[in-house]
Amino acid sequence: MTHRTALVTGASRGIGRACALALARSGARVAVAARQLDRLEEVAAEIRALGAEAFVTAIDLSSQDSIKEATAHVAKEFGRIDILVNNAGVTRDGLAMRMKRDDWDAVIGTNLSGSFFACQQVLPGMIRERWGRIVSITSVVGESGNAGQANYAASKAGLIGVTKSLALEVASRNVTVNAVAPGFIETDMTAALKDEQKEKVMQAIPLGRMGTADDIAAAVRFLASEEAGYITGHVLDVNGGMLMR
Repeated sequence: MTHRTALVTGASRGIGRACALALARSGARVAVAARQLDRLEEVAAEIRALGAEAFVTAIDLSSQDSIKEATAHVAKEFGRIDILVNNAGVTRDGLAMRMKRDDWDAVIGTNLSGSFFACQQVLPGMIRERWGRIVSITSVVGESGNAGQANYAASKAGLIGVTKSLALEVASRNVTVNAVAPGFIETDMTAALKDEQKEKVMQAIPLGRMGTADDIAAAVRFLASEEAGYITGHVLDVNGGMLMR
């Protein structure tokens, strides 16, 4: 992965941060993008401490203009973008009968539309170079559904559809498009769960533990590598055995 350039969205914490560090350890130059620049600077410092190059850019996945500006900044700084990790995501949970239109639109707009528009920005360069890796972070709930998360599950299921469609479109140009579907991972999002909710979750995981951000980053790093060149249109489940299809 030496000399490859990666862009990771939502890289300020959790899974995004872990992905950025894993790619840096593999020798990639890494552009970290999110809304909070102060936290991104900390991640960039960690990357530089590994001896890798880092670049910080603000991005708001709910804004197509912001996505265009951020990808243009990275391409100008590093010359091109070889690897895109679509990780940024939001939740606005609520039962379907009471879900407000704003909560539906916010989640679909960031998680699904934002990820698609990011792909749209990086694909021309990848096709020109005849090499590219797009890895999108979806979710086990995009495959199984989850009560109170119709918007989130729909956005993540939609991302699987986008992944498979893009994979078919760009395969002839040596660009692969895959997804990683995490189960329950120890992040700020799951830290908010009540003890009884956590207990219920644990009972559904054959491996008997929540995953870590590094578990997801390892899968992302593999799919972004040369070794994964014959894998495309695939959804890699990293969920401790929660969902076996």
